[in-house]
Amino acid sequence: MSFLAGTVLLAVTISLACALPGVFVVLRKSSMLVDAIGHAVLPGIVLGFFFTRDLDSPLLVIGAALAGLVVVLGSEWLGRTGLLTGDAPQGLIFPALFSVGVILITLDFADVHLDTHAVLVGDLNLAAFVPVTVGGVSIGPAYLYLMVGVLALNAVFLTAFYAPLKITTFDAAFAATLGIRTGLLNAAFMLLVSLTVTASFNGAGAILVVALMIVPPATAALVSRRLPVMITVTVVIAVVGALAGFWLAYVLDAATSAGMAVFLGLVFVAVFTVTRLTRRRRNRSLDTAPEAPAIPRNRPVGRR
Repeated sequence: MSFLAGTVLLAVTISLACALPGVFVVLRKSSMLVDAIGHAVLPGIVLGFFFTRDLDSPLLVIGAALAGLVVVLGSEWLGRTGLLTGDAPQGLIFPALFSVGVILITLDFADVHLDTHAVLVGDLNLAAFVPVTVGGVSIGPAYLYLMVGVLALNAVFLTAFYAPLKITTFDAAFAATLGIRTGLLNAAFMLLVSLTVTASFNGAGAILVVALMIVPPATAALVSRRLPVMITVTVVIAVVGALAGFWLAYVLDAATSAGMAVFLGLVFVAVFTVTRLTRRRRNRSLDTAPEAPAIPRNRPVGRR
């Protein structure tokens, strides 16, 4: 497999792996929680690399994902205390943890050498640089197979728990009356999101992974509110965005993940504009439509 083909497949795989759980993240109105996870797992990655000495180690990914889950559970606990409201708990937790991670990187803590630019925006080409060879023949980047595993895990989880996830997303109180353990399911789902965000670090970074996870399902939500249709449209947008964004970055000689994020943003703007214009035209046609003539009531026949 050529380096170009491997990088393109890696871009599509990362985009799909992020977009699938992003559907339920958008519907649960927890989009900025992805940003919080993406920033808060940075110190976990630094410390994990200190022990494993391998940025592609599964142990590093799992450890950093657990750190992201701690942020989620900590934010929920602070919110339940009633002392903080809205997204204030997230605003307190993840900037502090992210700052700790940046300090550890810039100080070369314990000889851990990580590039802050790659951590923030990722480097898809660099992530695809290490190949897997079988019999002296390259079968693609090693990082590609890690993301294929994450994509498969996301697909299996969402398929297995599709019904309870749908119920808890739209009506958590009703789900609890049905005996669904909403707290455990939510923790498992957020662990999956945290794992996906952490695994995507090498290719997308802490900032652009938010675009890959949120923009495709947010665009699909403008097209349809039916969950099966929304998932299908999200997959299509994720694939097209990865391919077109990769081409855009190649033409402009820019960062690949940034090109993907920019193209997805342009798709969202286009769909949003068309949706607004369509709704305005529909409302205007309803306002100008002639009123239906009143149906005369039958008068009782009287004597003359």
